[in-house]
Amino acid sequence: MLRKNPTGHMPVVSETAFVNPTAIICGKVVIEDNVFIGPYAVIRADEVNDEGDMEPIIIKRDTNIQDGVVIHSKAGAAVTIGERSSIAHRSIIHGPCEVQDDAFIGFNSVVFDTVIGKGCVIRHNCVVDGLDLPDNFHVPPMTSIGADFDLNSISKVPPKYSAFSESVVSANHTLVQGYRRIANEL
Repeated sequence: MLRKNPTGHMPVVSETAFVNPTAIICGKVVIEDNVFIGPYAVIRADEVNDEGDMEPIIIKRDTNIQDGVVIHSKAGAAVTIGERSSIAHRSIIHGPCEVQDDAFIGFNSVVFDTVIGKGCVIRHNCVVDGLDLPDNFHVPPMTSIGADFDLNSISKVPPKYSAFSESVVSANHTLVQGYRRIANEL
């Protein structure tokens, strides 16, 4: 469901994207080509800063936002999800935040006030709060990363997790095409 926010902004959704009918997309949100938005996802850009301004939430092309994901932004701050990225089931992405291209955010993870570098893989049940991750970092399951975390204690992404991330993007790209075809049949 596409909704206007209190400041009058409506989402802008590419004709080649698929938004599940149970998802809620509200306000100053831009969804680019071939994006998959799964069931019960909520993407909401509706808060303004002290000056009354609001930055958009942008979901770039070929990205998938899976079931139950919440993307929101505090006080009008920007959120950008890069190209070919996967935000897995029940994750929370809260702005200010940037997830760069080819990243994977695992099930039930929380990302806030950070930049997640290109090609990063954050596994399930992780928290990344207030510390930017360089490109190609691997965050093991159930890791909590805050401002004082030593990034030298985690490694680069192993090839098997890069391949997994690519396969998730491919599978969801196929879903976009399939669900759009079904929607056109009804």
